[in-house]
Amino acid sequence: MSAEPLETLEIETAPNPRAGIIWMHGLGADGNDFAPLVDEIELPVAVRYIFPHAPMMPVSINGGYVMRAWYDISDSAIRREDEAGVRASQQSVEALIAGEKARGIAADRIVLAGFSQGGAIALQTGLRHGERLAGVMALSTYVPIADKLAAEASPANRNVPIFMAHGTHDAMIPIARAKESRDLLVRQGYAPEWNEYRMEHSVCPQEIAAIGVWLRQLLK
Repeated sequence: MSAEPLETLEIETAPNPRAGIIWMHGLGADGNDFAPLVDEIELPVAVRYIFPHAPMMPVSINGGYVMRAWYDISDSAIRREDEAGVRASQQSVEALIAGEKARGIAADRIVLAGFSQGGAIALQTGLRHGERLAGVMALSTYVPIADKLAAEASPANRNVPIFMAHGTHDAMIPIARAKESRDLLVRQGYAPEWNEYRMEHSVCPQEIAAIGVWLRQLLK
């Protein structure tokens, strides 16, 4: 599966942005999903938010229904991700990073963020990217293709700040799976900041506040 150029929604908080946040949505949503949070997160610098729209594709666990997805998911019991699709989306996000660099934002001022499937792609791309990034935000998600991370991880992002958050009542991606991913990252030398909230497969006001604190620290 080859990478597709992604359509995006862009929001600049002020002219001449000095940082970029590329924020991937979850399965079945689109780039508009998290755009309202821009007004809720106050940051100390001008930021360009990029909210890409995932490609349309049939999703096996949803009976082959065509929707926006970063990769296919099969085997509903374990929700196995489609490796070729994960890697294609990784390439597409790499192209977005290259585009921001071409517009004058250095890699170490770019945050990769995402929710659910989008968070999996943020981790997939961020931990493998060849240049140091500002940070990786992974919300209600897990590490995809986990068995190959050790071999493929980029030394440049071995100590990249990682923000992970998950709902204690998440039935879509049980918190146990997210904790397995967190523990995997710790074993491999990363230091993820872990946050859990009394919620389902969603975000909550306390989480948004914590995201703001984390982003302000990164981009100050």
